[in-house]
Amino acid sequence: MSGLAPGLIYVTDVVLVYYLFIFNGVYLIVSLLAFQTVYRHLLRRIYGGYDQLSRSPLTPPISIIVPACNEEVGIALTINNLLHLDYMRYEVIVVNDGSRDRTLAELKQAFRLYPEEVEDAGRLSTRPVRQVYKSSTHHNLTVVDKENGGKSDALNAGLNVSLHPYFCCVDADVILEPDALQSVIQPIIESDRRVIAVGGIIRVANGCRVEKGRVVEVVMSTNPLVVFQIIEYFRAFLCGRTGFSRFNALMIISGAFGVFEKDPILAIGGYRPGTVGEDMDLVTRLHHHMRKQGDSDYAIKFVPDPVCWTEVPATLAVLSRQRRRWQKGCLEVLGQHDEMFLNPRYGALGMFAYPFILIFEGWGVFIELLGYVVFAWSCWRGTISTDFALAFFAAAFLCGMVLSLTGVLLGEMTPRPYPRYRQWFALTIYACLENFGYRQLTSVLRILGTWDYVFNLGSWGHMERQGLAQKK
Repeated sequence: MSGLAPGLIYVTDVVLVYYLFIFNGVYLIVSLLAFQTVYRHLLRRIYGGYDQLSRSPLTPPISIIVPACNEEVGIALTINNLLHLDYMRYEVIVVNDGSRDRTLAELKQAFRLYPEEVEDAGRLSTRPVRQVYKSSTHHNLTVVDKENGGKSDALNAGLNVSLHPYFCCVDADVILEPDALQSVIQPIIESDRRVIAVGGIIRVANGCRVEKGRVVEVVMSTNPLVVFQIIEYFRAFLCGRTGFSRFNALMIISGAFGVFEKDPILAIGGYRPGTVGEDMDLVTRLHHHMRKQGDSDYAIKFVPDPVCWTEVPATLAVLSRQRRRWQKGCLEVLGQHDEMFLNPRYGALGMFAYPFILIFEGWGVFIELLGYVVFAWSCWRGTISTDFALAFFAAAFLCGMVLSLTGVLLGEMTPRPYPRYRQWFALTIYACLENFGYRQLTSVLRILGTWDYVFNLGSWGHMERQGLAQKK
């Protein structure tokens, strides 16, 4: 073993150096592109046009589909918010997916539902629908009560009763900005290409002041676990997805909020039941479908607007279940679409985005783990080069801080920033501290998620929420 130690350490050093260089180099490029994109988008907002979009009869109508399972805490607040968006023609479809709590009762009480005749099942196969309800207070609200089948099944049930050519999938615990639909429909209307899907920024609502289904004051939570997630969301959405969108290489639009053209979704059979990462799976299958049809002149876009607010995990137990599920879902999708790897047929998605996500987001956590293990073993054996170790970890932490600070800066450039200077200062401090504990924690959770994937363990689990109405 001792004879192998120098060779093992050398190989590990080389792998880690290249891993660090490539990962941060790619993120630096996409971050620079993100700055350019955000700047142009802000100029576009200054010159307006949203009012015309929301009121023009030529603007396509949208069906908003809300899958809900055991969401009694905040379902009425969410639906009330959706019913008061600044958009001319849209419908809201709530799918009660076999809730065992008072979700349906809360909807009946809040919106005075009455039963309607159940029509044909529709194009997509789903679990049986028990009853369809309409609201006597809002003509554009429909509630579908069905047997439990999971989120994908609930979304498919909503698609079956939807009336419009575009649909928007929204989680039951979110709050949308009044102009959210305007923000995401704009690229569909104005692009010279066929835009089949659009996503926007998901912002953290924990700590914000919410009144009557609106975020009226942007306030940063005092929970350190939540603040670290704020930085993560800024980095992932504004640095990552904004940059990848420039290459038409997005592999995911958040399941919390996204707008899609309905016909291509129906053509691929809707959402795939049984998958954990239904949002990433859907977008990847869309890419596959369009390329298989020989249509490369399409786009899946991302807009750097904070269109959606959501409640993130406030405890380690809930965060653990969420991150393990995300990792398992990511690996499932990557494994099911391995034909994309370095395949020029898929353009930048196959040659750039898929390999990057596979190596760094999918299995790269084991390279990080290898670095920690070899470093600890070398320290115990006394064979590590102190200068190399210090230089490597200093570079790793510095690069991590730069990326996090870039995300924070981009977040403050977009609408609805944190208004107080002390909150900016706190985000900056947390962006530096993130590398000392929190990132290692998420790496451990990703390893556990990989274990779940390899041995087909785990499930959605229960995501306990306090409810946005209680956020102060």
